[in-house]
Amino acid sequence: MLTINLAILLPFLAALFILLFLRRFRRFHIGWFVLIIPAILFALLLRQIPNIANGKTLIHQINWIPSFDINFISYLDGLSLVFGLLITGIGTLVVLYSIYYLSTEQSLVHFYIYLLLFMGSMLGVVFSDHLMVLYVFWELTSISSFLLIAYWYQRKGSRYGAKKALHITVLGGFAMLIGFLMLYVVTGTFSIREIIETIHLYKDHSLMTPMIIFILLGAFTKSAQFPFHIWLPDAMEAPTPISAYLHSATMVKAGIYVVARFTPVFGGEALWFWLVSSIGLLTLFWGSFTAIRQTDLKALLAYSTISQLGLIMTLFGIGSLSLHPDIHVESVLYTQAVFAALFHLVNHSTFKGTLFMVIGIIDYQIGTRDLRRLGGLISFMPISFTIAMIGSFSMAGLPPFNGFLSKEMFFTAILHLKDFDFFSIQTFAGIFPVVAWIASVFTFIYSMMIVFQTFFGPYKEQPGVEAKEASFGMLIPPVTLSALVVLIFFFPNILGDYVIKPAVLSVYPGVTNEMIGSISLWHGFNKELLMTIGIIILGIILYIYRTYFKKVYIAFPRNISFDTLYNNALEFTDRLAKGITNFYMTGYLRHYVMYIFLFFIIVLGGSLYYLGAFTFSLNNDQPVHPFVWMIASTIVIAGMTIFFAKTRLTAILVNGYIGFAIAMLFVLFRAPDLALTQLVVETVTTALFLLCFYFLPEWEKTKVVRKVKMTNIVISISVGTIFTLIALSVKSGKLFRSISAYFENADELAGGKNIVNTILGDFRAFDTMLEVIVLFIAGIGVYTLIKYTNNKGVEKLEDK
Repeated sequence: MLTINLAILLPFLAALFILLFLRRFRRFHIGWFVLIIPAILFALLLRQIPNIANGKTLIHQINWIPSFDINFISYLDGLSLVFGLLITGIGTLVVLYSIYYLSTEQSLVHFYIYLLLFMGSMLGVVFSDHLMVLYVFWELTSISSFLLIAYWYQRKGSRYGAKKALHITVLGGFAMLIGFLMLYVVTGTFSIREIIETIHLYKDHSLMTPMIIFILLGAFTKSAQFPFHIWLPDAMEAPTPISAYLHSATMVKAGIYVVARFTPVFGGEALWFWLVSSIGLLTLFWGSFTAIRQTDLKALLAYSTISQLGLIMTLFGIGSLSLHPDIHVESVLYTQAVFAALFHLVNHSTFKGTLFMVIGIIDYQIGTRDLRRLGGLISFMPISFTIAMIGSFSMAGLPPFNGFLSKEMFFTAILHLKDFDFFSIQTFAGIFPVVAWIASVFTFIYSMMIVFQTFFGPYKEQPGVEAKEASFGMLIPPVTLSALVVLIFFFPNILGDYVIKPAVLSVYPGVTNEMIGSISLWHGFNKELLMTIGIIILGIILYIYRTYFKKVYIAFPRNISFDTLYNNALEFTDRLAKGITNFYMTGYLRHYVMYIFLFFIIVLGGSLYYLGAFTFSLNNDQPVHPFVWMIASTIVIAGMTIFFAKTRLTAILVNGYIGFAIAMLFVLFRAPDLALTQLVVETVTTALFLLCFYFLPEWEKTKVVRKVKMTNIVISISVGTIFTLIALSVKSGKLFRSISAYFENADELAGGKNIVNTILGDFRAFDTMLEVIVLFIAGIGVYTLIKYTNNKGVEKLEDK
């Protein structure tokens, strides 16, 4: 049987296979091969549903870096199964859709390699039990999504959207890494399962607050929560299959997964509840409010996705209250919020995936997504209209579609928030239903905009475009998802009992199936139904008079927004970076050397002086031989002579003398190997200097300002003094036995009588090999430059 670890690696292996063997098959649509991968994984996960529903879990471990307690541990439980099914199931439909959406004339190899990398990374996120492994896959999702968003890199908007998504999500990932490291410091383990089991011992730890903040920063940035939502609309520059996959079913759900997975860890904490629920509610409102002002259908869906993610996040925040120590889980009420969150998570993936694909069909067939240029398409695209109506009405929360059921459960959780009497919840409990209801009205309005402004009214003919229905193959994925939208409504408990309930049990370890309850199609005439009726009535009125309603957006000008703040921050950072770079990148080598030496003087010298490390004694030193004094004196004199040399030849010869004099010192210190090496190196270096300087123009010594001379003298003397003091201090302050004693047994340990040779060839052979590789790479670079220069010269001669 395919292990979970292999399931994670399979997309990466498929991407490697495409890169090595399929990149030259231009007439063959690679999508047909790629389609096999998510289909196999989806089928394998479907087979695990009975096992997971019966309370089993699958764990598989591969030792990775055991010295740092980092192992590749995969963990399949109810929660990870839900996300795994979405990743592979929606992934299968997206690949099938892309086969008909993208032509073989485009760079399909890159597209499917990036898509498989992203799929494998997402599976790694949801199946990983180790914090560090989860983080690695987390950042891989950011990188692969960057590549997918920038797939049409020729477009400025694609490059801008990709960089924006990368900036925000990677910064959030760094914050989450800090939170993970704090969690390890507190609990002493990287295993998420072990952390959940032992976290009750550390609830009063001082790092609990910063851990919550840093981990939620990562989750909020990835799931496009306010105010980090600004990357998602710009990411819509990607092809529609990418938008349907990343931004409705997978990538944005990664942040939701982290919040769900760590709810057992931080649930019951006031900060966790208020941050997750309030930010989620604010995102729900702002996303739906902003969606109405959009004229591009994909931009509208982007803000609707932001809003729906806020709804799910709010439910997880409310559900975290059930883990408060004062709560005893005895009724369906306390698990309803998390159940609704997971249920709406699945519903959102179905109806939003449907809508993205339909809008992609409209763009593909008509050539525009602009609502102002669309209308009357129902006569030409009846199937697309039916699919769009099902997806939009489900998003609006209307029966008989699955979105209605999860929206009603959302209202139930919001209305019962007042039953909790801690964290000052009752003071603000009345705000939550009001904001949620208003946001739902906006959701109804933009859902109606998708259907009626696109498919009804007079047909606006596009020049050179014949409006017609899409091909059968392109319709299969959205038809499949829209069928699920309807089927889930009529048979919700099949999904609820076998998929959603096991996931809820992963969030609430002490809960049983009987405490979770079930989904009902009819709840009677209650407050939730009255709220829905009010949404429909007010939504219809505002939709009819939307021309007047949109005047409210005058109070929210586009030049005063978080997008503008982001762009201004980038411009300021760019100007600051250019200013700093221009300050120290002067183009003069002597300035760069001066910076390096000043760094050594200030940082190294200052640190050692502050720590009192400059301590040495010369009492036990051996007397210096007169010949050593003589050679050392000539080296100093030669070094000073270089500054007064009139020609390059004189400077090279004096510099060569210094090297040969050092070789003589090695002879006096009884190190013939080092002396021989020094002689060879110095001879080659001197010859190379002479060869290079032969081709340079005449040496015109410029007049140096006296102030510059004094600065150079001070820096030179300071560097020499610091390194002399360091050498004396190291020699006088030996804290450990010298390692040279170990190498004295070179003959016995390595079979060589020459200690230097054994060190280079045996003890540090790997390091020596890497040095040789570096030299080899440098040689290739030199050869390439020479070859390139010669080719250019030949081309110039041919031109003449």
